Amino acid sequence: MPQTTVPDHRGRSERPGDPEAPGRSEAPDSPGLPGPSGGGAGEPPRFPLPNTTPWLPAPGFAPLREERPLCPVRLPTGSDAVLVTGYADNRALLADERFSRAAAARAGAPRARRIPLDSTSLTTLDGAEHARLRSAVARAFTHRRVKALAPVVRAEADRWAAGLARAGRPADLVAGFTRPFSLGVIGGLLGVSVPDLPAFRAMTEAYLSVDGHTPEEMLRAVAGLKELLGEVVARRRAEPTDDVLGVLAADGGATALSDAEIVTFGTTLLVAGYETTAALIANAAVALFTHPEQWAAVRTAGGLSPRAVEELLRYTAISVGGGTLRVTVEEVELPGGTVPSGTAVQPATTAANRDPRVFDDPDVLDLERAHNPHLAFGHGVHYCLGANLARLELTAAFEALLDRFPGLAPAEPPERLRWEERKMIRGPLALPVTW
Repeated sequence: MPQTTVPDHRGRSERPGDPEAPGRSEAPDSPGLPGPSGGGAGEPPRFPLPNTTPWLPAPGFAPLREERPLCPVRLPTGSDAVLVTGYADNRALLADERFSRAAAARAGAPRARRIPLDSTSLTTLDGAEHARLRSAVARAFTHRRVKALAPVVRAEADRWAAGLARAGRPADLVAGFTRPFSLGVIGGLLGVSVPDLPAFRAMTEAYLSVDGHTPEEMLRAVAGLKELLGEVVARRRAEPTDDVLGVLAADGGATALSDAEIVTFGTTLLVAGYETTAALIANAAVALFTHPEQWAAVRTAGGLSPRAVEELLRYTAISVGGGTLRVTVEEVELPGGTVPSGTAVQPATTAANRDPRVFDDPDVLDLERAHNPHLAFGHGVHYCLGANLARLELTAAFEALLDRFPGLAPAEPPERLRWEERKMIRGPLALPVTW
């Protein structure tokens, strides 16, 4: 792998007087990088990289992984960052707290979205504060607790598969199954009922938007979601329940969280658990539909084996990159090169999961793959709390669908699908199926 020294230009400043507008007044002091991501001479490639097959990693990742493992890129806001594409580099940075999420959430830090990150969220804390919050909420996601949830998750999957059958064919797998199923599971886990799905969907669209909404719309969405969760937490303080928010609200011990901390955690989990799982199931379906022999084997088996679940997690892309932006708090040496202090770093675990140094035939979907140390759920102290729940939901979804629809098949070719393009999470806007 080529050794790289990242140019020390760090995050670019936006135009004075307009903190949300991308500044483009001067070129960075890095060499021109035309090619797979569309950057012109003297300008770094733009991230997210172009991609006409959004359920797969962007094709531009492969040459960058080999030639520019630490590649300066321009984020949608105009901030500069370093895109990290190799497996060894991603695994190292994800485990190293010198790549700080908290630093990326500070005022004035480079960012990928039009509004700053919430500096009190579990996803943007480091060190002791992160450990305190994570220890308080981790007991809701133990393997034992998730295993106990299996009958509830399977019942929810059966419920929405039955609804899909009643709607008749062709049906939209996204609107009729993946979205309501994933929302039902995460809402039930938290103890949150969402009676107005379209309104909630609109809020999450704005909350997760990269550039499809104004900063004011995004901030209103954050406030609306927190208001929804705040009302639930207030009720749980008065009348404790055994759902996640109820357990957190009733905790009076050393790890007890404030109302604001519970609301922030609940908002993050509700949105992430809904959007990512819905996209995962839909993108996995597209990947299987485009591999008829593999899909036939899954249909014959009546579902996904544990190995198949891990392979779909590795193979499909539900994010344009697969990692949360970080900022280095000191100079760090990675296998692929040196990253100066104060540099914004964008992990690309979807690219790392196709690294031929780690995975045999990485671009082949192999549902029997034995060696599969993928980074779909991250690595290190920020490893995804909901990993086991996501595995359970993916398994239950295909079991329920194939139990009711053994002949499930796409109703349109994948090239006709329309995709979400305004968020870091990518999934089909609709997925017509028949049986």
